[in-house]
Amino acid sequence: MANPKTLTLFNSLKAKGQPIVMLTAYDLTSALIADEGGVDAILVGDSVGMVVLGYENTLPVTTDDILHHCRAVSRARPNVPVIADMPYGSFHVSAEETVRHALSFIKEGNATAVKVEGGRKRAHVIRALIDAEIPVMGHLGLTPQSVNKLGGYKVQGKTDDQASKILDEARFLEEAGCFAIVLECIPEELARQVSSELTIPTIGIGAGVGCDGQVLVFHDLLGLFDKIRPKFVKRYAELRELSVNAVSEYCEEVRTRAFPADEHTFHGKRAEPEQTIHVEKEKAPEGYLADLENGDKS
Repeated sequence: MANPKTLTLFNSLKAKGQPIVMLTAYDLTSALIADEGGVDAILVGDSVGMVVLGYENTLPVTTDDILHHCRAVSRARPNVPVIADMPYGSFHVSAEETVRHALSFIKEGNATAVKVEGGRKRAHVIRALIDAEIPVMGHLGLTPQSVNKLGGYKVQGKTDDQASKILDEARFLEEAGCFAIVLECIPEELARQVSSELTIPTIGIGAGVGCDGQVLVFHDLLGLFDKIRPKFVKRYAELRELSVNAVSEYCEEVRTRAFPADEHTFHGKRAEPEQTIHVEKEKAPEGYLADLENGDKS
């Protein structure tokens, strides 16, 4: 087995001009597929709330949820870094409590790093995390945990003021010590500018080809989730349709007794009918049973 990849690959790949490939994963199977497929990093994203747990958005996801899914992903023993999303509410608290939450992902979930949404307003928690030797990935542009404040899932950075702020926030995150930044749903021109001005890599999602890497949600890439179809998603397979057809075929074969067929069945000797064993009772002394029947137990 090759030596596990570390976070140093982010800077080395940017230096080589080789795009970084990141994909979300939430359990053993998705982690095994992502790792074997050749990704450079796995994100245990709070998107698990929508594509696995059935929430309308990512806000209800808890630290326990992320920890649970980090543990499942880590059991796949992926050969790449695993980055845990800090869910809503986990870093909107004191720096000490934020560090406690992040430490649980590192120590108990076997994550390599954490991702935090926001810029300067998260300065105190980002610095506290880095001081605690916890690597931090930033996240700017459309930050889904701010969906209520933003008024929905809208492209960010379209005006000059918005673009300048995102660039300023990106510079701050680099200075604060983040090893990479996710840029979500911003114009390609802005993403390209941010990527060229920073020494740390940018990972785009809906930010164009000019970023230093890309990330997609596992269920979106494979066509498993139909509830939302963002413009920036390319579906490389349609596994939901294939899966529905497979389950439908299974139902039909069970109901018509076509499954299980002989090749799915174990064979052996037939059980012999049970034989009744007659045990000859010892003959009781004459008069003994008659005495019992008459109630004489002396």
